[in-house]
Amino acid sequence: MFRKMRRFKQQLSEEECRKILREQKRGVLSLLGDDGYPYGIPMNHWFSETDGVIYFHSAKAGHKLDAIKACDKVSFCVHDEGYRNPGEWALNIKSVVVFGRMKLVTDEAKAREIGTALVKKFTDDEAYLEKELKYALPRVQCLALVPEHMTGKLVNES
Repeated sequence: MFRKMRRFKQQLSEEECRKILREQKRGVLSLLGDDGYPYGIPMNHWFSETDGVIYFHSAKAGHKLDAIKACDKVSFCVHDEGYRNPGEWALNIKSVVVFGRMKLVTDEAKAREIGTALVKKFTDDEAYLEKELKYALPRVQCLALVPEHMTGKLVNES
């Protein structure tokens, strides 16, 4: 169903892919948008090691939710900041692409866990966290990307 990587020598291990998903703060979520146009949007995320699901937060209405309701198949791409080998100009970047199905999170306790994890990915400020959970969480729709296929790759820009 999913293609094998053509440049398999550059393929990252599953653990390397999980590390990138865990450590990086943002990626691009791609959906099938209006009139069949691709719709890719930058999103912050939380990768849960416990269940292997990637979680997001969203407004409760809009293009993204309409697209998900019409077709739950999505992809999510994340890349690291890259590195340069000494004496080289080219950047080496590790990227991960996850294919899966997006579900709306309806459980309030799970939504609170997701909201907490997303805030903690950016700050340890407990006052800010409590404020977000109290005022922002009720206006948020949490989303769960359940992976069906994942590949990672190391690319050299040269």
